Amino acid sequence: MVDWFLNLGPVWQAVLAGAFTWVTTIIAASLVFFTRSIPRTWLDMMLGFAAGVMVAVAVFSLLVPAIELSGDSRYPAWIVAAGGVLIGAGFLRFIDAVLPHLAPGRPKEEAEGPSTTWRRATLLVTAITIHNIPEGLAIGIAFGAAAAANGSDAAIMAAIVLTIGISLQNMPEALAVAVPLRRDGFSRLKSFWYGQLPASVEPPAALIGAAAVLFIEPALPFALAFAAGAMLFVVIEELIPESQRGGDTDRVTLATVLGFVAMMSLDVALS
Repeated sequence: MVDWFLNLGPVWQAVLAGAFTWVTTIIAASLVFFTRSIPRTWLDMMLGFAAGVMVAVAVFSLLVPAIELSGDSRYPAWIVAAGGVLIGAGFLRFIDAVLPHLAPGRPKEEAEGPSTTWRRATLLVTAITIHNIPEGLAIGIAFGAAAAANGSDAAIMAAIVLTIGISLQNMPEALAVAVPLRRDGFSRLKSFWYGQLPASVEPPAALIGAAAVLFIEPALPFALAFAAGAMLFVVIEELIPESQRGGDTDRVTLATVLGFVAMMSLDVALS
């Protein structure tokens, strides 16, 4: 099975990796078939853990490789990395401004973006989908980077580690959508549907990311930094504030640190 995956082209590898993150989201969302609620502290700690994972992914799986690959660029490495991060974060800020969305755990009155008559469930799904698009792009870019490195084992393993990290992050986000909807009276099936739906964008986004890198290989360092900036924006603007809203800041902060350490260790050990 491993050899079969390694022999695939980078685009197919990226699509399958994106599908894997979707499957893990489906598994997490399916918990609403068995429970109507999850203690707020547990959910906050899971979101905090996910935030730590995503910071480590942004730094070790995206930003550090971007800096290393910028050595052949005509621009200094710090300019490529800083420019990519700023533009990636700016892109997410633009999407936030033009699309109505609602962070998990908040009432509809606190929806962000243009005013709308969309239902709360639609706003929740939109918010998480905004997060998942750059994550899918990051997976595709990582597998495109592996192809640019002539399919080296280390580069492919780095892309797989990034996929695992994004999967870990998707699971609490799925619960953060599905469980509140179930608690608000939605059926189990509808709560599950809305919980897993945002991750469905990751396979096509991964395809786009891999294809773009293959066609514009010189832009690879910038693309990696762009994905890092988008992820950091999501973590700082959404995940960390939401995880801290319940008030159990000490345990949530510890969970965030543990998420960072776990993902950092996985990346360093396997890459």
